[in-house]
Amino acid sequence: MHPETQPASSSLPDYRTHPRAFLKALFDAAVHSAQPLHDMRQWLPQPPSRESGGRTLVLGAGKAGGAMAQALEALWPQDAPLSGLVVTRYGHVPSRPAGVPQRIEVVEAAHPVPDAAGLAAAQRILDLTQGLTEHDLVLCLISGGGSSLLTLPCDGVTLEDKQRINRALLDSGAHIGEMNCVRKHLSRIKGGRLAAACAPARVVTLTISDVPGDDPSVIASGPTVPDATTCADALAILARYGIEVPPAIRTALEAGSLETPKPGDARFAGHAVHMIATPQQALEAAATLARSAGLPAHVLSDEMEGESREVGKVHAALARAVARRGQPFAAPCVILSGGETTVTVRPRAPGVPRGRGGRAGEFCLGLAQALQGEPAVWALAADTDGIDGSEDNAGAFVCPDTLVRAGAAGLRIDDHLARNDAWGFFAGLDDLLVTGPTHTNVNDFRVLLIL
Repeated sequence: MHPETQPASSSLPDYRTHPRAFLKALFDAAVHSAQPLHDMRQWLPQPPSRESGGRTLVLGAGKAGGAMAQALEALWPQDAPLSGLVVTRYGHVPSRPAGVPQRIEVVEAAHPVPDAAGLAAAQRILDLTQGLTEHDLVLCLISGGGSSLLTLPCDGVTLEDKQRINRALLDSGAHIGEMNCVRKHLSRIKGGRLAAACAPARVVTLTISDVPGDDPSVIASGPTVPDATTCADALAILARYGIEVPPAIRTALEAGSLETPKPGDARFAGHAVHMIATPQQALEAAATLARSAGLPAHVLSDEMEGESREVGKVHAALARAVARRGQPFAAPCVILSGGETTVTVRPRAPGVPRGRGGRAGEFCLGLAQALQGEPAVWALAADTDGIDGSEDNAGAFVCPDTLVRAGAAGLRIDDHLARNDAWGFFAGLDDLLVTGPTHTNVNDFRVLLIL
C-alpha cells in the first residue's frame, strides 16, 4: 500500500484470519498520519509583504525533506516568491504531484554515514544565508536523518574523520541525544548555527519529530534552535564510549572553543518552531484504526529507549502476561510503542561477516527469542521512514511459528543475535517488511497483536 493511501476501516483485513496484513495496515495508518502535507498548512506564516521587499528562503534537511518541500510548494501562495535548497537521503524524493511546480531545489546525500554530497549540500545551504535582512523569512524544513545529511565539519575535522566518528557512534549503543550532542560540537551548521547564520532574518522551523520527547534541539542535531549541551558534555560522551577524535579537536573541546549558541542568544529572538508530525500522533492513528475493528488498543509510550533486543524481551514478557493471564490487558488486544532504541554492535570473530539489519530487526530477534513460540502473539516492528538501518527493509514480522520455521531452515536465532544479523534471519523466513521510502520519519513503530 502506498504510504499516502489511507487504509479505510471497511477494508481493514480481519485480524483473526489475516494478522500480518492487519499489522501492516496499522503501520500504514501510522505512516499516513505523519505525511507532511496533512498538518503543515496551519503552521505556515504569512509571506513577507511586497512593500518590504523581503523574500522567502527555504532551507532543510532530513529523510522527509523531499516530501516537506513538495508540501510547502503546494501550500505556499502561487504569487508569493519561494526558493531554496533541501537535502534528503538517496532515493527519498517522492514523485512530484501533478500541478505542483517545483520552486525548491532538492538534492540527495548519504545516510546514516555522511558523504561528499551531503558536505557540498550543507555548504550550499550555509552560503544561502549570506545577505539576508530583517525583511526576509527563512522557512527551515527539518526531519530525522538531518544529522548525517547536513554535514559540515568544524575546522580541523575532515569528512573522513566525521565518517569514522559517526560510524563509531552508531556502533557504540549511544542514544540519539548523546550522538547528536557530539555531532553538534563538531559542526559548523548544527546546534543552532544555521539559524544564527540567518540573522537578522526571521526563522520559522517546521519539523517532523523522530526523537523521544520531541525535543527540537535533538531532531537532526537542532540546526535552527539553541543548544543547552556543552563541549564538556561532548567530551564525556566520547570518553564513555571510547571514541577517539583528532588531538586538535580534543584540545578545542577542552578549551570550549567549539561551543554552540545557547538559549537566550539574541540571534534567536522572534524565531518559531512548529512540530507538524510526532511519534505519538502516528501511534494514536494506528490505535484508532485498530479500535475501528472493535479491537482494544493500548499505547505504551512513544519515548522508549534502550538496547533493541532487551526492549524486545520486555515486550515479550508483557505479551505473554496478556496472553496467559489477561494482565495488564485483556486479550484480544493491540499493544503499540515507539521511540528510538539502540543497537550495540558486538565484536566479531575473525572471518565472521558483519551482520545486516537495524533497530527494528534486532527488536524482533529479542522478541522472538523471548516469546518462545507463544501461540497467540503476532508482532511487527518497523522504522516509519521505510528503512531499518541501512538495509532495504522497513522492519520484520514475528509470528507464533517463527522459531519453528527458523529451525527447519537451519537458522539459529542465538547466532544471528551474536553477530547483529536480523536481516539475514528474517530474510531467510520471508518475514521482512519491505515498503521502500515512506517520505516521512517518526521513528520506531512497534505493534503486538495478542489473540
